[in-house]
Amino acid sequence: MEGYDAIGSDEGKLGQVVEVDGDFVIVEGGRLRKKRYAIPTAFAHADDGEQVVRLTVSKSLVQDSPALKDGPLDRQAVAEHYGLAEGYTAPETQGYGELTPDDPAWSAEQEQLRTGVEPAAKQRVESREGQEAGVRGRQIIPPDPHDPL
Repeated sequence: MEGYDAIGSDEGKLGQVVEVDGDFVIVEGGRLRKKRYAIPTAFAHADDGEQVVRLTVSKSLVQDSPALKDGPLDRQAVAEHYGLAEGYTAPETQGYGELTPDDPAWSAEQEQLRTGVEPAAKQRVESREGQEAGVRGRQIIPPDPHDPL
């Protein structure tokens, strides 16, 4: 794959593949100021017949990625740019699932039930059960007293 031309999904030429570093293809491009970019191999597909590496990402996306400087490859930054970084781990809950009164996972409805206040959702259901079917809210326009209905 080294020495192959790298071509983006928009048919834009990025440069030549200079190295394969684990899960990344290193592409060098530019005329006067050469820049190196790391592209995950998940987006690179080599065509040995044409001696090109076709990318499933556009040239502009690659050019917006973190450029490689002297030193080690920042794999986390490159993976985040391409949307391949792993998410953060969820914090552990206190008490292995048992909620304590000062636990931030305690909902307002649970707090209302604990203190003896009727939850708002239950109040809405009870108020709607007392209304006539088909009538919602109060009448905006008062009836005409002269209308003989």
